[in-house]
Amino acid sequence: MTIAALESLSFGLGRMAEAAASTGHRLCLLTGDRSVYRHELATLPPEALDVVDVDTDDPAAVRRALAALPSLAGLINTTDTWSVPAAELAAGLGLPGPDPEAVRLLRDKRLVREALYGRGLSRSAAVAVPPGPEGVDAVLRTVGLPAVLKDSAGTSSRGVWIAHDEEALHRALAQAAQQALKGDLFAEAFLAGPLYSAETLSWEGTTRLLGVLSRQTSRGAVVREEVAAFPVALPGDERATIEAWVGRVLEVAGHRRGFAHVEFILTAEGPELVEVNRRIGGALVGEVLCRTLGTNVYTAMMDEALGRRPRLLDAPLDDGRGPAYGFVLVYADRPGVLKGWHGLGELAAFPGSVEWYPVREPGETLAHVGDQRGCTGMVLAEAATAELAQHRAWSAAVRVRPVIADSA
Repeated sequence: MTIAALESLSFGLGRMAEAAASTGHRLCLLTGDRSVYRHELATLPPEALDVVDVDTDDPAAVRRALAALPSLAGLINTTDTWSVPAAELAAGLGLPGPDPEAVRLLRDKRLVREALYGRGLSRSAAVAVPPGPEGVDAVLRTVGLPAVLKDSAGTSSRGVWIAHDEEALHRALAQAAQQALKGDLFAEAFLAGPLYSAETLSWEGTTRLLGVLSRQTSRGAVVREEVAAFPVALPGDERATIEAWVGRVLEVAGHRRGFAHVEFILTAEGPELVEVNRRIGGALVGEVLCRTLGTNVYTAMMDEALGRRPRLLDAPLDDGRGPAYGFVLVYADRPGVLKGWHGLGELAAFPGSVEWYPVREPGETLAHVGDQRGCTGMVLAEAATAELAQHRAWSAAVRVRPVIADSA
């Protein structure tokens, strides 16, 4: 029996393969680019999972590849990009899976914001704006400043700009006009407060908050994620408030099954949504969930793929008793060819059982460094609290310096 994954996040394949095996199934990854998973495929034994090379942007080719798999029982996806195709394929093959219409809604950040605004769960409306100078008046007239501009179908923090004044607004709209957006550009109010993400699991109206992750982004107008730590220590009443709020948000957004990675700002008036991703968190979020909670959380993904209530919803967890983790994304400081890293040999001297997770490999050309595409690797550290783990990870990460050469 096979559970297929239509692409995946860069990290987590090992945990997924182990989780599939625990249900009596074998994991098969369908991918158009094995290099995305180079770190995990290099560390896993060859027999851990199957890999099928296929053009995952071609639904017909994917359908043929799925038809060739032995006893296909489920189809999973942990990415935003392939979430709609995966839902459509599962429905077409009669496999358990989310409602494709609900997935389409969640892939449109503007429609989600409008739905929440209409139900009183967002103080800001979403306003479609044209890229370029003609969009200035629409933003000033409807949203005001400061404002956030977003690609309605953007991923990995791409296509997000913060405009605190008119000069920054003109600059952001000009940049948006030069990019190939995946969706439409829209504006919403800027939210004042620290950024977090709620890591949740849902099944038919029940949502469990697995924990809250702290997030730090760059100070520039173009948003780039830099640091994260889990689990954030929240007072009991505040955690309960966030769990109830995120349950209502997911219900209105139409997310009824599976993991969700819900980014929010904790404002002076309470939590306010940034965006909903109907998947487990990216980067090393899945790994730190497993370690901190003392269980392989990916078993819930397999349960969902097989059409049954995830056991993780009711299982006792080690939240607060296991170690906490922080990780830092290490970016190249300029475009070019990655030659390697200085400082990796120093990591063992730092406290926190520091680990290095490479995202890129020497020889690769980095064309973009302003967003997650410029990330070359991540430094992970542990401690008794998320705050201490974040400090340890940061202190170690500043010693790692990507070596970049000019492109030929």
